[in-house]
Amino acid sequence: MKVLAFHGAPVYLTVDARAIEAAALAVKKPPPLMEKAGLAAAEIARDISGGTGKPVLVLAGPGNNGGDAFVVARHLKKWYFKVTVVFAGDEKKLSVDAKAALGAWRKAGGTIVPSLPASRQWGMVVDGIFGIGLERDVTGQYAEWINTINSLRVPVLALDAPSGLHSDTGRVMGCAVRATHTVTFIALKPGLLTLDGPDHCGEVHLSMLDLDAQSLRPASGSLVDREVIASALNPRRMNSHKGDYGSVGVIGGDHGMVGAALLAGRAALKLGTGRVYLGLIARDAPLLDVVQPELMLRTADEVLKLKNLSCLAVGPGLGLTPDAAFYLKWAIESQLPLVLDADALNIVAGDTGLKKQLKQRDTETILTPHPAEAARLLGTSTSEVQKDRIGSALKLAKNLNSLVVLKGAGSICASPDGIWHINTSGNPGMASAGMGDVLTGMIAALLSQGAEPKTALLAGVYLHGAAADHAVANGVGPAGLTATDTIDAARYLLNQR
Repeated sequence: MKVLAFHGAPVYLTVDARAIEAAALAVKKPPPLMEKAGLAAAEIARDISGGTGKPVLVLAGPGNNGGDAFVVARHLKKWYFKVTVVFAGDEKKLSVDAKAALGAWRKAGGTIVPSLPASRQWGMVVDGIFGIGLERDVTGQYAEWINTINSLRVPVLALDAPSGLHSDTGRVMGCAVRATHTVTFIALKPGLLTLDGPDHCGEVHLSMLDLDAQSLRPASGSLVDREVIASALNPRRMNSHKGDYGSVGVIGGDHGMVGAALLAGRAALKLGTGRVYLGLIARDAPLLDVVQPELMLRTADEVLKLKNLSCLAVGPGLGLTPDAAFYLKWAIESQLPLVLDADALNIVAGDTGLKKQLKQRDTETILTPHPAEAARLLGTSTSEVQKDRIGSALKLAKNLNSLVVLKGAGSICASPDGIWHINTSGNPGMASAGMGDVLTGMIAALLSQGAEPKTALLAGVYLHGAAADHAVANGVGPAGLTATDTIDAARYLLNQR
């Protein structure tokens, strides 16, 4: 998805966004925030409408989002758009600011109608039905409005959040507007960026309304962006050798799953690791990767006994056998930084002893679960994890004293100190076998070359998605995009930092 925001932009939960808004309103500095928000949204509406004179449908809800919509309508009318405003709420229950916005709309010659007109010949739609803070499913008349919006083939601008989308979690509350553009006010909200948010928000615009949100309330979340790649690694010295760039050990590759370990190893190698060893569990494992002969293929015992390793990546193709559990325990007991993925996570989920060992480790551990793996680790269901992706990632990070990326649309990166980040790079082409193995190798590569563990996680996650975006931009995918396709693209992007 495309997010038009500045580097490291803070992301706020609804309760924090409300607190910032309340602090700003207490100052009573003119013009009111609703006027600023409405003008900012109207300017975006004008830009995406394709020209003045086109009929615009503005849907105003019963709260302050409806007030914003009245301001948008007034400005568009002033700019010679043909504006129809639909409002079915109780005017007496509007807030002071929303009543003032409705009054200004009428003073400008505008009118309101209580239901959707029969005409479907609109140039664009402005969705001001519900903003942030929606906690119950949308039903009845408002659900009908949303379904009508979604049936129109015109640009749709959502105010603050698409109506029906939970602004904290990205869940669809019964039904939700599918906007082509969303303008969100003061700060980004996580629900726009994760789970179903990317499918409903379109292009996200941030209008800060002349406020410095961080000075009013420090954020615990932020956006991951391309700047993290530049900060991950220092430039290479001319006078250097392979030993300066670390050694990664990949443990996995049981019978029928050797390809997963090969993918992780190839990713680690092509993202700059000096040496990559694959400790394969399968008894019939190959001795050579003919595609990437630079990889050193050995048994898991041999790799775990090496003294020159910088980090271990355990899980790609590991399997669930007693041997797999034995090697995982060996790795956890080492003093090396760990990246755990796939069956390594599934084994930990079923072993309270390993969970305790992970939590007590002195060296950094990075976990890379998809929602189902996270659910097993938390002892809950996948649907419960997806209902609150941020909360689930934070709980997992705290429970296991580890850095965590909860993969999916809008991957959540969390640390035990309660800080979280949302990554927006990537595309649906990544719903393909082996992508997680490649991510594991990328993170391990950055760790082996000296990146701080949290930076390695954030940079690896962003780079992985950006590589998929780069591939699609160059005609590869999204349908048919493979994990292998992302490796060379990631190498290219890493070297462009």
